[in-house]
Amino acid sequence: MTFEDLPYAPGAEGLTDQAFSRAARAGRAKSGREAQESMVRTAGNVCSDNLANLVREWPDLDAVDPFYRELAGALVDVDALRQALGSVDWAAGKCDEVKSEYLERVRTADEDLARAHRKQAFARLADVVREVADDLATIDAAAAELRPLPDLRPDEPAVVVAGYPNVGKSSFVNRVTRATNETASYPFTTTGVAVGHVERDHVRYQVVDTPGLLDRPAAERNDVETQAVSALTHLADVVLFLLDASLDCGYPVDDQLALLADVREQFDVPVVVVCNKVDRSRDVEADHYMSVAENENVEGVLDAAIDAVAHEPELPFESASVSES
Repeated sequence: MTFEDLPYAPGAEGLTDQAFSRAARAGRAKSGREAQESMVRTAGNVCSDNLANLVREWPDLDAVDPFYRELAGALVDVDALRQALGSVDWAAGKCDEVKSEYLERVRTADEDLARAHRKQAFARLADVVREVADDLATIDAAAAELRPLPDLRPDEPAVVVAGYPNVGKSSFVNRVTRATNETASYPFTTTGVAVGHVERDHVRYQVVDTPGLLDRPAAERNDVETQAVSALTHLADVVLFLLDASLDCGYPVDDQLALLADVREQFDVPVVVVCNKVDRSRDVEADHYMSVAENENVEGVLDAAIDAVAHEPELPFESASVSES
């Protein structure tokens, strides 16, 4: 799943306006008690169906992949969201009860009394919807926060690129993913996040650059950033950590190595250490050496990261057919 298809929540006033407008049209097609009955049924269905569909279209955050659960928790109050969805679900059922109650009253009344019952039904439905107005606003605000998130997929193997600013992370991602690079913005970062893709042996790998999250020690991250990093721990299959021994990035090697230790502690996946800018300096211990600027060993580093993922695609189960004579 992704968050981009989260439903829009109707406003309380807009929902009741829609319900009563459609009810009025339905009533004009009939006369007498039948018109009042049709109006109650239509208004009740519009209210209950819209509220129930809103709840149904939201994913169960307890059941989704931990990556998405952590990502949602970084941006919205998940407990408040759950409570709001529960309240709206209650309101959907209550609207259905009101509809059933007043349909029964209308069916056994004369025309004047049927009209009075219909007006009472409308008032009751409006009260129920108004009661969850704040909950609808909470749900819509949560959806607005989550919809813009980049399309990162836990079911696809992911290489997360880390390191201090200006060590060559974005240049590496741009180089290896070429035209497949997609840039989006996390609401919890100050710069765009590059999400590129490469394919090996018919398997698509995500290559993720996360500026603003993994370019400083954990102690310097705020609570939102910390939870966003926690989400990435569920996504990453390998971390590619870039060092710059030339110091062109503006950060001492000791600081870069301290961040490396922090990332190793945070992520329970292989960490491949790469010294970039070797055309200027390679005076640091690393697993691999490259220069993105000179296109030296870039593909070799990518291959090393993919090898570290050790992804084994699931093959369709093949069973021998058994024929009976």
